[in-house]
Amino acid sequence: MRPISPLIYGVNWAEDLDGEQRGTTVVRMGGNRMTAYNWENNASNAGSDYMHQNDAHLVGNSQSGDVPGEAVRVLAEDALTHGAAFIATVPICGYVAADKDGGGDVNQTPDYLETRFHPTIARKGAPFSSSPDLDDNAVYQDEFVAWMKQAFPEAFQGEVANVLFSLDNEPDLWNHTHERIHPEPVTYAELVDENIEFASAIKEVAPNALVTGFVSYGYSGYVSLQGAPDADGNFIEHYLDAMKAAEASEGRRLVDVLDLHWYTEIYANGERITGADASPESVEARVQAPRSLWDPTFVEDSWIANDVLSGPIMLIPWLRGLIDAHYPGTALGFTEYNFGGGNHISGAIAQADALGVFGREGVFVATIWDPGAEVSMLRAGVRAFTSYDGQGARFGDTSIHAETSDVARATVYASIDEADPSRMVLVALNKTTAPLTAAVTLAAYGSYTAVDVWQLTGDEADLAPAEPVTPGATNAFTYAMPAHSVSVLVPR
Repeated sequence: MRPISPLIYGVNWAEDLDGEQRGTTVVRMGGNRMTAYNWENNASNAGSDYMHQNDAHLVGNSQSGDVPGEAVRVLAEDALTHGAAFIATVPICGYVAADKDGGGDVNQTPDYLETRFHPTIARKGAPFSSSPDLDDNAVYQDEFVAWMKQAFPEAFQGEVANVLFSLDNEPDLWNHTHERIHPEPVTYAELVDENIEFASAIKEVAPNALVTGFVSYGYSGYVSLQGAPDADGNFIEHYLDAMKAAEASEGRRLVDVLDLHWYTEIYANGERITGADASPESVEARVQAPRSLWDPTFVEDSWIANDVLSGPIMLIPWLRGLIDAHYPGTALGFTEYNFGGGNHISGAIAQADALGVFGREGVFVATIWDPGAEVSMLRAGVRAFTSYDGQGARFGDTSIHAETSDVARATVYASIDEADPSRMVLVALNKTTAPLTAAVTLAAYGSYTAVDVWQLTGDEADLAPAEPVTPGATNAFTYAMPAHSVSVLVPR
């Protein structure tokens, strides 16, 4: 048995916490837009996503768009009001946008770094203000943390705050996504120093807030910081060693969560499966892809498995091994991931599979990158764990052992509630194009007389109630799994 972290059922930029995203447990305000976000006036720079433009995108046409922190306040308030935690991004890249003037690439402005940006600085070294000076050519991030505490005081009560702070976004790609403010590749030394400086400043203001870093974009970032000029060994190992040393020096932990992004590099039918392609080749690759998170028998068809490892990725066990060896006690998070197929049942299956793995393998926080369009099946796959009945009924808080005879064809995850071990919830996945009959045996705390069923198939993006199953023997029954489906089974 293993406790399931409640923070694995998260999303970036939540927009429907009363509907399709019901049951979300953490909302992250992250992504490229946040690297140059100026909390003082809500300006941001789009980077390579849109012409390297400074603008008011994060506040739109809001009349309160000039109110300090307004872009963050709106999203954080929605999350916290719905009982979810919130992850705020702290810019550490060097500069944040000074204006919301638009007009395309900032490099059209002479001396644009001096005129269109302000330095982002860890510590103010002076009293904080909720109405910061817009003319001091500086944006202080410890003052931003203080503003968050003032705006949401209840979220910072208790042993652990309900607001987490992330150390920027995908620094291994800064010289591509934000080349106007960071044209050169980031180095090991630079990123470690910035993480220590800003994390320390955050902890001074909010000592009970968790800090996540280094927010890598993917595998090449993990191993070499995307070919950093001073690369010397595996960067995750280097980073964990440095954060462990920083704790010893400061007398307190600075970075609580090793925060990574994971987008599979598998291609099928000539396309990366993180897209919408629903060809048979992509569908089959997509429903198998989450096995790379853990499975020692699965070798995916990607450059990582084929050219670098010549074998299985086993991502989570590998990362846990690095943590145990270099900085024990560090939690593991994936604050961006998405297996594609957002409007296809294969996307729902992969999404549900990933959440099952995260719970079983002890991941601390996970927030899917939900693009907000053509994601109905993806969100339904999440609701198999967070609101399978549409009314908030959810997977249990404790993972228990569950196995199938053939993980390539079917996967099952099982849970109980710590407060009520007799309440069991199972999520079963049929990854094949044909129905499967599963013989299920429960080792349980009591005798169950029926099993309630909800099914997600390719017909519509919702979990529909199905006929309950009656056990044929004590805690044993057969269940007909529809082709390509997610099923929630609740013994009673």
